[in-house]
Order: sequence, then structure tokens, then C-alpha cells
Amino acid sequence: MIRRPISLRLRLVLMLLGIAAVLAIVLYFTVRTVADQAAEATQDGVLGAATLAIAESLQGGDEGVSVDLPYEAFSILGSISADRVFYRIDAGGETLTGYSDLPPPPEAGAAVTPVFYTSAYRDTEVRIAAVARMVLVARKPVPVLVMVAQTRQGQEAIAQRVAQRAAAIGLGSFVLAAALSLLTAGNVLGPINRLADAVGRRGPHDLRAVDHPTPVELRPLITALNGFIARLRGAISRTETFIAEAAHHIRTPLATVRARAEIAMRQSKSEEMRETLRAVIRAVEESSRSAGQLLDHATVVARSDRLADEPVDLTKLVAAQAEAFGPTAELKDLTISVKTEPVTVQGDRALIEAALRNLLDNAIKYSLPETTIDLVLTNDNAARIEVADRGRGLSGQQQGRLTKRFARGENAGDVIGSGLGLTIVAEVAAAHGGRFELTEREGGGTCARLYLPLA
Repeated sequence: MIRRPISLRLRLVLMLLGIAAVLAIVLYFTVRTVADQAAEATQDGVLGAATLAIAESLQGGDEGVSVDLPYEAFSILGSISADRVFYRIDAGGETLTGYSDLPPPPEAGAAVTPVFYTSAYRDTEVRIAAVARMVLVARKPVPVLVMVAQTRQGQEAIAQRVAQRAAAIGLGSFVLAAALSLLTAGNVLGPINRLADAVGRRGPHDLRAVDHPTPVELRPLITALNGFIARLRGAISRTETFIAEAAHHIRTPLATVRARAEIAMRQSKSEEMRETLRAVIRAVEESSRSAGQLLDHATVVARSDRLADEPVDLTKLVAAQAEAFGPTAELKDLTISVKTEPVTVQGDRALIEAALRNLLDNAIKYSLPETTIDLVLTNDNAARIEVADRGRGLSGQQQGRLTKRFARGENAGDVIGSGLGLTIVAEVAAAHGGRFELTEREGGGTCARLYLPLA
């Protein structure tokens, strides 16, 4: 089973929320502990004061120990909470007054200062303060132990209220931390998202090194990405160079083979041999055309991400291409009608020339004899080069399929071609920020339009 990776944003938010939850829990228990300690310290202070007040009222005599209980001490204990109060006074090991079953200190012998301890008493928990005194009875010292106890429900209620407030504060802190976690995650991952957007906005042939401001932590990623781009650019460059050189070196021997085949065909008297030589000439012509288009395509791919930025006079370029294709058109009894306006664009002359050359080549290949090819250059908020023929048309096929590499129309099987011409035109248009349209021409034929931004 393949595990789906967790996004960095979700992982960061979960980690921050986990930390916030731990801190909220620690806050709750810390406040609860402090509240318990504070409540206990408050109760001990009152119990200790009451115990010392009773101890100070002890008196000795010939008949024994007497005590005048200071009831104001008990009233102070009662004013703090509604807890019950118990006391016990022992003299010489016997209880003089109070609750005789009140537990004594866990360690024998109380100190002069109050000793505090907690014990179970009468089905509840009480806090006890005990203090020891020596009283003279018949001129003999007698140890006296004074104990004052109070139940703890009131103090626990106070601590509980404080703890509840602490829990509310912790919950509020957690909610605030959740919002801050989302904000922090967005802020931390912002540079990564901006880097991804910067790389994503690049065209398919843009292999420049990434030069985007990033935090120090992302520098290794940028370095690795630039290294990969450099290796990819080198591999593509080597491939394009190989294609260009191969196309160039193939065309020369092919021209020689065609010339020799034509000479042999004129000298041959055998119709069978002449037919064979015609097939050879046809194959050589197809190979030569394919080599030429491969060279054009390699040029377009190589220059598309580093276009020459120069003014291009389309009027002169269109006229020159029409003149260059004139002889080829005449061989098929075709006429090239040229209509131009003064139009200048900013771009790469070599690529635009390659696109126009392929448009005219396609029009001549598929046009019917004794028809006219209309070559029109107009300024329509953009430079528009239109090549319209009276050929076979598109036969209902979509432009997207015909502009793919090595794709040819279903009605073009008997015509020499490599399937790269329209691909070259579409890539040139995309490289210049323009567009290419291919439609059926009214009355039959095809209309190709190349739009380029004006200078």
C-alpha cells in the first residue's frame, strides 16, 4: 500500500498545535499546583495563628493547667470559609479539652513553632496545626500540646475555581496558538510557494538558472536545481547539435544522389529502370525535405529560450520568401499572390523566416494545380501573416493534432512530408508570445494565420 505524503504545511501546523497543546496542559497543571499550594499556605497561616493564640492563653498553677480559649481565633477561621473547625489541648498526655480523637502529629514532640500536617478525620480530610509549650504546674514543667484542625473543602473549592480559570486560559491559548500556527505555516512556507510559482511560470523551453531570492535554508535546493538544469541544458544542446549536424551532413550527399539519379533516368532507355529511378528520386526528395525540417526544428528549439531581440521588417521578409518559392510554385502551375502592409515586429528573424518558409512549403505541397496561394500581411493590432491555399483542406481534423511533432493529416499520405512543418510554426508563435491558427478555407482549402506582437 502506497502511503500518501503529508504536506509540509500540515506537518508544521500539527507540530505547532502539539507544542501548544503540551504548553496548555503544562499551564493547567502548573496553575493547579500553585493554587493548591497557595490555598494550603493561606490555611496554614490562619491555623498557625489560631494555634499560637491558644498556646499563649495557657496558664499554670498548683491545681493544673488552665486555658481561656480565644474565640476570636475560631471566628477568623470561620470567616475564611464554611469549613468545620476542631481543636484539642493535651497536658501531660491527657486531653484537657477539645476532641480527644483528633490525630496528633506524625512525629513525636511538636515544636515551639506550629507544625502542619494533613490527616483523615471523621470521614474527611483535615489540615492540622500543632504547637508544644511547657507550663509550670506546682513548680514542675508539664508539656502541653495544642492542636487546631480545619476541613479542606473550602480551600479545595478555591483551588478548583482557579484551576478552571487556568483551563479556560489554556484552551483560549490553544485556540490562539492554532490561528498563529496557520499564520506561521503560511509565512514559513511562503518562500517555497513563491519559488514554485517563479519556476512554474517559466515556459517549457526556459532552461535558465533559477535566480530567485530565497532564505538560506533553501540555498541547497536552489543549487541542486540549477545543477540539474545545467545538466539538462547540456544534454539538450548536445542532442540539438547532433540533429543539426546530422541534417546538414545528410542533405549534401542526398543532393548528389538525386543529381546522379536524374542523370541516370535521362540516359536510361528502359521504362522499368526509369520508374525505379523516379522512386529513388522521390525517396531522396522526401529525405532531403525531412532533413531540412529537422534542421529548422532544431534551430527553433535551440533559440526559443534565448531569442534574438531585434526589429524585423515583415514586409521585406514576406516578399523575399514569396520570391524564393516562386520557381517551386511555377513547377506545379501555382501562383503566389502577395498583399502586404508596412509591418515591423520585435523578435528573431531566423525563427520567423523558418515559420514562413514552412507555411509556404505546406501550401505549395497540398495546393491543386492551376490555383492561387494568397499570402497576406496585415496590421490588425498584431502582425498577421495569412497563407491561404486551394488544397485538400483539413478533412475535419483538429489543429491540436496536426501541430504535434511528426503528425500528418489523414489525407496527406501520398505527399512527401515529415510532419514537422506546422510544429515549427506553432513553436515560433509561442516563443514570440503570439499564436497560430489553422482553419478550413471557405470554398475549399486551408487558411493558416500566424499572429506576432508588434514592435
